Amino acid sequence: MSTIRLHQTTTSTPEQYVAGLTDFGPGRSKLFGNSADEYLKLHNRGPSQADVTEGSGGIWERLHYDWSDPNHVVLTTTDSNTWGGASGHTYTFTRRPDGLTDIDVVVVREGKNLKGRLLGFVLGTIGTGVLKKAFENSVRAIEARNGGSNGGTLIMSRVVVPPNSLSGGASPPGTGLNLRWRPLIHPRRHRRNHNASFTQTTGIR
Repeated sequence: MSTIRLHQTTTSTPEQYVAGLTDFGPGRSKLFGNSADEYLKLHNRGPSQADVTEGSGGIWERLHYDWSDPNHVVLTTTDSNTWGGASGHTYTFTRRPDGLTDIDVVVVREGKNLKGRLLGFVLGTIGTGVLKKAFENSVRAIEARNGGSNGGTLIMSRVVVPPNSLSGGASPPGTGLNLRWRPLIHPRRHRRNHNASFTQTTGIR
């Protein structure tokens, strides 16, 4: 099982971010790149909760969204072809005196099968940058949607269960990655980097 903690400061208000987070209409992938339209299915929605299937790249999960507390939004994985147990996402929003908003996100990924356990381990080690980038992109997209600017900084930490935990029976939940290896081009020098990079499929929401 991997637990990833992210922090971002944004110009969006908690209400604006939650509105983006709970917008399950077409084009959701513009805000959350790991939620492809062909996987998106809204099963049920109420005033402060929703039951949604999301995913991409062959990995999907069904999530229960609860935003009854607008400053503390909980996404619980209820079904998946990869994740189980305690998998999910938790968002905590804190309003700052300067008008900005601090967002703290905890992502738990625990595999329900061998594939999930391996992906969960990779996510908690060399794949942490994937979640970092996905979160940054989502924050920028929601700011742009509300006419704001992005100037926040992101802090990330991780807690990982040792590799020997991958053996044995079923494990709790995790975050999705599609391990498609590709060369990484440096954005400034346009020089090929021989280190492998990951393409995210079901990471941060």
